[in-house]
Amino acid sequence: MKYFLKIFTVLLLSQSAVMAQGTLSGDLMLNANFFMRDSAINAANNPLYDNYLSGGESWLGLRYNYKGFTATLRADAFHNSNLFNPTQALNGFGIGAWSVGKDFENLSITVGYIYDQIGSGVMFRAYEDRGLLIDNSLIGVRLKYQLTDNVFIKAFTGQQKFNLGKYNPVIKGANVEGDYSVGKAHLIPGIGALNRTLDQGSMDLVVSSINSQDTNKRFVPKYNMYAFTAYNTLTLGGFSWYVEGSYKTYEAILRDNFLQYKDGNVVFTTLGYATKGVAVNFTGKRTQNYIMRTSPNEILNRGMINWQPIVARLRPQRLMARYTPASQDISEIAGGLDVLLTPMETLDITLNGTYINTLEGVTLYREGYMETEYRGWKDWIVHVGFQYMEYNQELYQVKPLVPIVRSMIPFFEVTKRLSKKTSIRTEWEYQDTKQDFGSWIFGLLELTIAPKWSFAVSDMYNIVKGPVSPPGNSKHFYQFFTAYTNGPHRFTLAYVKQVEGINCTGGVCRYEPAFSGVRFGCTSQF
Repeated sequence: MKYFLKIFTVLLLSQSAVMAQGTLSGDLMLNANFFMRDSAINAANNPLYDNYLSGGESWLGLRYNYKGFTATLRADAFHNSNLFNPTQALNGFGIGAWSVGKDFENLSITVGYIYDQIGSGVMFRAYEDRGLLIDNSLIGVRLKYQLTDNVFIKAFTGQQKFNLGKYNPVIKGANVEGDYSVGKAHLIPGIGALNRTLDQGSMDLVVSSINSQDTNKRFVPKYNMYAFTAYNTLTLGGFSWYVEGSYKTYEAILRDNFLQYKDGNVVFTTLGYATKGVAVNFTGKRTQNYIMRTSPNEILNRGMINWQPIVARLRPQRLMARYTPASQDISEIAGGLDVLLTPMETLDITLNGTYINTLEGVTLYREGYMETEYRGWKDWIVHVGFQYMEYNQELYQVKPLVPIVRSMIPFFEVTKRLSKKTSIRTEWEYQDTKQDFGSWIFGLLELTIAPKWSFAVSDMYNIVKGPVSPPGNSKHFYQFFTAYTNGPHRFTLAYVKQVEGINCTGGVCRYEPAFSGVRFGCTSQF
């Protein structure tokens, strides 16, 4: 590790060797939070608001390419960061990722921190999601060989990253994928296999947990878990069909608050058809005991080897996002249908329906959604829509003995172009529900001056209280936002007063406690 960093530093400092012969690029992402105590919304009584008052995180990545050689380096910094746990401070600084790769004719070799997946990621996906502080890169070695023009083989081995360290269990996998045309049809078939081997420390914890259970619930755990997957993408004219099925062998999994000895499986598919004026897409998934983690001792977002596709649509509207369903790896059967109609060039109509249950028949999520976009008036764009939703808050948000949330949300959005560079947009939503915190009104006004400036102000108002009230009985939750963009650099500054619940930003959704304070962000590429 130290030798690699020394070599990378020499490359960076040697302009004649690097800049003249290769290409160097990089990116920066920085977040800063300034915590302003507000007991009226329960943004208090933890170290961030009571003691530290500020914190943040940043990532600086570098990438160098030269004649088939690729080297990457990323520094991660966390200083009183609330990203991993919104009520606790995380501190750390170090090399968050590095890799060295070389292409030798048909063979590609990569060592270091590897981001990759097999198929859709149902069985294996090493990825990064900074909004949730998920960095499941594989620290190890990957070989990829182009066997023929139509077939490649991939194999890897390593250990999964955890913050600035790593998990001890070892992960090994292999993948074969093809690419063929048969007449007018195009097929991309693939198969994959994975093995996870527990280390002695992880096994000792598993054994200890099993021995603490009732005698009739005990079993003999295994060090090795194996998983297999097969998938294919078929396109023919306006049709496209992806299907994947995966199976994992028996192992210890945490279910119903104790360890059980179960195997698991998942089937995932999408089927789409598009022609002039019409596009239809169906998504389906069935999951049973398909928990893929570095060990049975990990929970929440820790040690996830795979990524479970989400059938429900992630809605950008603020009130809809409060009840976003997470994919379930224990028991789930889900289906979603999307229809896009374009009867004329100036009109789009979107229809969506989603149905999610457990395999035992427990209702998890229902959604009926309709939206229209009209562009027939000069300099105006109008969105109008409606959502009906049922959401199992007890399961998704772990709130015992609460009823299923049922809500109806009419909404509209209007954008007016004032000039070639300036536009103004307003968005309004009303959520009618008698559960949880009750009914809300959300309003937003946004001014954009392209290509540099954006300003927005919004309020989320608890118009009718439900059986429980927002923490502190506050009714207004304001936000003031501004963004400045100059070439590859973007700066954002916002004052945020946020109610407790699920919050979605940039396609990333997670459950957060109430927040009060100022947020600053910076992204840059060079």
